[in-house]
Amino acid sequence: MARKGLVPPLGKEGKLKPLLLQGAELKAEQEKAKTLKKVPMTSRETSDLIMLGIGAFTPLDGFMTYDDWKGVCDKYLMADGQFWPIPITLSADKALADSIGANEEVALVDPSNKDEIMGTMKVTEKYTIDKEHECKCVFWTNDVEGHPGVANVMAQKEINLAGPVKVLSESFYPTQFGEIYQRPAEARKMFEDKGWQRVAALQLRNPMHRSHEFLAKIAVEVSDGLYIHQLVGKLKPGDIPADVRVKAIDVLVENYFVKDTVIQGGYPAEMRYAGPREALLHATFRQNYGCSHLIVGRDHAGVGDYYGPFDAQKIFDEIPEDALQLRPLKIDWTFHCFKCGGMASLKTCPHGKEDRLLLSGTMVRKTLSEGGELPAEFSRPEVVKVLQAYYGGLEEKVEIKLHGAATGDVKK
Repeated sequence: MARKGLVPPLGKEGKLKPLLLQGAELKAEQEKAKTLKKVPMTSRETSDLIMLGIGAFTPLDGFMTYDDWKGVCDKYLMADGQFWPIPITLSADKALADSIGANEEVALVDPSNKDEIMGTMKVTEKYTIDKEHECKCVFWTNDVEGHPGVANVMAQKEINLAGPVKVLSESFYPTQFGEIYQRPAEARKMFEDKGWQRVAALQLRNPMHRSHEFLAKIAVEVSDGLYIHQLVGKLKPGDIPADVRVKAIDVLVENYFVKDTVIQGGYPAEMRYAGPREALLHATFRQNYGCSHLIVGRDHAGVGDYYGPFDAQKIFDEIPEDALQLRPLKIDWTFHCFKCGGMASLKTCPHGKEDRLLLSGTMVRKTLSEGGELPAEFSRPEVVKVLQAYYGGLEEKVEIKLHGAATGDVKK
């Protein structure tokens, strides 16, 4: 029997669990927070707290305990048996951690934004972790020099703090990104208002080139609508900022998609570049947003050559069958084939590498950052114009290195 309505949020209750306070409750907690011991957060921890606040990390109620951390690393399972693919943790230096008593409430602050109090937490547990074990499980590598996600974990403070949180702020996201910034409840309402039930999400941290467009249109063909859901949190140097991506995607959707088949949205998480594990995280919170499917193409959420081009697809076959109701849309390596006369994939094109133009966001960034021209088959002219204006205005250039997934020098 076909499901009616959107997929339910993750968890036994099947309801969103936003932890962001409002009204009188928010004001009272803000006043109390001023009297509490302050715990500074990294940008990743801050963005995770906001994801908890808006309900994107339903059914989590705070930062993970040791048993949660260990279970998620080793088996994708929290202590209560709930599926979760990546640890959501908070760290503090030893001196600060030692000063916090059992079940003491603390204020969580963002040092990058004038120590804004972002939330409060009741500290129920303090523990140490094997950082290398987390990196090996989550990132499949311990390369602290080359992998930005590994570097972030290894730079964490000595002690992890666990406990339920109350979230007091969404930082600059609502004002800076306006309607693009969406909470899960808002996205669900938009889908319901359009009568959508089968919704495919396209994860983005780059502007859309022709390969992204091809994937997106495949998804539109087999669903009620497409949710172009891009990250507006912190990226690594050389990645294109969110406001530029929004402009580039706007001109693409306006000129090349059927009206009312696409919604563009943004979420406040920070990239971990965890490849397959991050694909599972993207699927997990997309289910909370109301999406029934996630497009998983080549090298999803990857960096460098740490993952095979389709490892992020294979990992969905390794988790428990009932872990997620959202399903991956697994799409093969796509490219422009000159003999076929258009976009194709390894499943549909019989021709050789010499006939193909491989497309990647890394190649787009490298070419345009160096003042080069992109072939018409690579990106729509309206998109290129937006990106050229951005790169032309940069005072400081960042060197962008190509890797196997960008050049095609990898085996399937």
